[in-house]
Amino acid sequence: MSHLILTTFRTMLKKWFLSNNAVVCFITTKSTTPKFNNPLLHQFPISPRRFCTITATSESNTHPFSVSYLINNFGFSHESALKAFNNKQVRFNTPDNADSVITFFQNHGFPNSNIRIIIQKAPWLLSSQPHKRLLPKFQFFLSNGASLSDIVPLLTTNPRILRSSLEKQIIPLFQLLSRCLKTNRDAIICLIKHWTTFTIYYHLIVANINLMADFGIPHSVIARLIRSRPFLICSKDLINSLEEIKGLGFDPSTTTFGYALLANNCTSKKLWDEKVDVLKKWGWSDEDVIRAFRCHPDMMLTSIEKINLVMSFWVNQLGWDSLALTKRPHILTHSLEKWIVPRGLVVQFLLMKGLRKKNASLVTPFRYSEKLFLEKFVFSFKEESDYLLKIYEEKIKLAYTMENNGMPFPN
Repeated sequence: MSHLILTTFRTMLKKWFLSNNAVVCFITTKSTTPKFNNPLLHQFPISPRRFCTITATSESNTHPFSVSYLINNFGFSHESALKAFNNKQVRFNTPDNADSVITFFQNHGFPNSNIRIIIQKAPWLLSSQPHKRLLPKFQFFLSNGASLSDIVPLLTTNPRILRSSLEKQIIPLFQLLSRCLKTNRDAIICLIKHWTTFTIYYHLIVANINLMADFGIPHSVIARLIRSRPFLICSKDLINSLEEIKGLGFDPSTTTFGYALLANNCTSKKLWDEKVDVLKKWGWSDEDVIRAFRCHPDMMLTSIEKINLVMSFWVNQLGWDSLALTKRPHILTHSLEKWIVPRGLVVQFLLMKGLRKKNASLVTPFRYSEKLFLEKFVFSFKEESDYLLKIYEEKIKLAYTMENNGMPFPN
């Protein structure tokens, strides 16, 4: 009787599975899952037993070895791991070579967290031969002054350089940069940091560096532009920008020329005109704008919102003439909360108490370091120094508090 019941149950169960077009399977690592003997395994452990359902039309519920390796060891999603496999970035059937890549990075000072980021960005590295493809590049970087502490964060951010040819790409670009930058170390750091830009626009960069040198721009200025704004060196109409800045009265042989070139290229014509219109609304003329720009080109990198905030505080709250800022336009580039407001309130108090001459320069107090400012405009007035210091420190403290809390500064 019991045998008949069991047979009947099996028949019903079989019909149910067939009607649902599905099977149930238990997969154990012993029979189907390869063993991963690598240092990161403890961070991304493989489950010893999995439960899955697959349709009868599916060919297999198992992944290629390299796909499972990415999923289990580096947190890849199923889709991203398959994409790396289908794009032929990773295709290997044993963990040996991939483990040797991980070991290579660990031996060169890369924490496991950095290695995970690198592999997520460049999974193809797991298929490379570390001593043939990676070691020569590391030796080149280190032999030219870069340290592991330099290389680790740079390559974590941009591992793409490790895919390039040392002889055909890396060394020629290094030689180009080393002619402009002060040290080989600077060249290596710049090379890795901006590798993608340099490789895409290599020929244009070579031409523009030669153009700037012929235009009379010092190597120190060219170097600063390469390090801080490599996109400028990739400009297809750089000659027009050079001529425009020279036409505004800037001398190409000065460092100010480089700042003006940068400010001009970082600001579209539309945005430039909008900033000029804002300054004119606060009483400046076109000539005032040009004169201020010649004095401190970085002023035109100030946002429209900040220009309005500074002008509102200067004119409406302090009651001062906006034209005073044309003499020291660098004030617009300072922090409103930590620099302009605390100093402005101190100077305003001194003027109200008659402790500072009314015809004295309004902008001079804003050019000193904090130490000199406190000595000249706070501590030199012994009777009022405690109150002046309180005004100053309260605004500084408020600025940092509002910044830490992500709140706007109340003027």
